[in-house]
Amino acid sequence: MIRADDFKPVTLADRDLFRGYYLRFPQTHTEYLFTTLVSWVDYTPAYYLEVGDSLLLMVMNGGIPCYRLPIGARDEALLEDLIDLAKKSNSDAPIAAIDESGRQWLESIYPGVKLTADRDFFDYVYLSSDLADLPGKRYLTQRNNLNKFRRRYEYTVEDVSPENIGGTKDFLVRWCRQHGCDSIPLLDAEVKASIFCLEHFFELELSGITIKIDGEVQALSVYEPMGRSTATVHIEKAMQGYDGIYQAVNNEAALRLRREFKYINRQSDLGVPGLRTAKERLHPDHMEKLYYLTRESIETLR
Repeated sequence: MIRADDFKPVTLADRDLFRGYYLRFPQTHTEYLFTTLVSWVDYTPAYYLEVGDSLLLMVMNGGIPCYRLPIGARDEALLEDLIDLAKKSNSDAPIAAIDESGRQWLESIYPGVKLTADRDFFDYVYLSSDLADLPGKRYLTQRNNLNKFRRRYEYTVEDVSPENIGGTKDFLVRWCRQHGCDSIPLLDAEVKASIFCLEHFFELELSGITIKIDGEVQALSVYEPMGRSTATVHIEKAMQGYDGIYQAVNNEAALRLRREFKYINRQSDLGVPGLRTAKERLHPDHMEKLYYLTRESIETLR
């Protein structure tokens, strides 16, 4: 029997353990990535427990534990133990972040189980060639904005490196000040996670670019591989006041990523209306869906 007290905090020292599991059991959704788990530790602390050939995750939301299906070999006995543990949680969603393969596994064991789609956390996945080339009429607005930026501003694109990492962190501080992070808890947490990624950029083996105007960083994109065919963008931010700068940093990152990756995962919209509209306008190739089990639905599992 597993207990909540058995779980240990996810730290940077656990990177190789997680990556070993990812090599054997590739993940398709960014909620399971080590960078996501370790960088958001101040807002949603993550914990793990290794049982046999599986890795269990527990994420605290407002101090309440929420569990995820095991990463690893499909083990029905372990699943039953996890369900028993999740029933003790006061969370409205005791088991969450269930991806498509997890949904299929649950439904094969518990026919008729009720899973709820978690639309706010669907990942948007694009063809890298689409974001790099912006082809056809459906990308006309994006091309126009990008061309306007290119005509109006003299800028340089640099890879994030040990030499410019300090200026890149300074950019995030300026961005946060400009957007009033102190009064928006989720935005403040996002920037803290972003700063964590920059402070441990090379330990996490991340890559990224900056756009500089007049020698100062005004936009940033940070990304990493997610399997053989997909890269995920963890950070994309730009200062206000430069028309088309978001299109520019998006496009410059895509031009680099298309060399190695067919797809670019730009993560979820968190239910933010403006962000959802922006992501939909880039025409995703597909969505990586997530589901959760409510307290009521999990009680029906025996």
